[in-house]
Amino acid sequence: MTIARVIEGRDPATIISCKAESPVRDAIWLLAKYRIGALPVVEADRVVGIFSERDAVRQLESLGPAMLERQLRDAMTAPAITVAPQTTVLEALGQMTARRVRHFPVMDGARMVGFVSIGDLVKHRIERIQSEAEALKAYIQMA
Repeated sequence: MTIARVIEGRDPATIISCKAESPVRDAIWLLAKYRIGALPVVEADRVVGIFSERDAVRQLESLGPAMLERQLRDAMTAPAITVAPQTTVLEALGQMTARRVRHFPVMDGARMVGFVSIGDLVKHRIERIQSEAEALKAYIQMA
């Protein structure tokens, strides 16, 4: 199972992102409004980093409320760790665990075609396991 299958049917135009020159305040507003944990940071139509709840907490701890006016480029995690559409779900989950991240931009060359979270991947994996279990159960009942 690949990441392409997970993002199948999703419109890349609906990915919530923020520009690198935007203030952190705007990114936090987007995280809260859309109830998401991270968003890609873009500059000149290129993904240059990720801004997550963890980044916000780290910035708040070190800078206090002044962090809200910083540009996102100074608060994000960069460079963004990405995956390709052909990456398997298990490979992506392994990378997330090893690198201690929860979100990946999905890149087809220099173009972002999706954005996945660990929740997306776990959900997809559970659905696959349930489907396989039902198929095995049906096979056993027929035998």
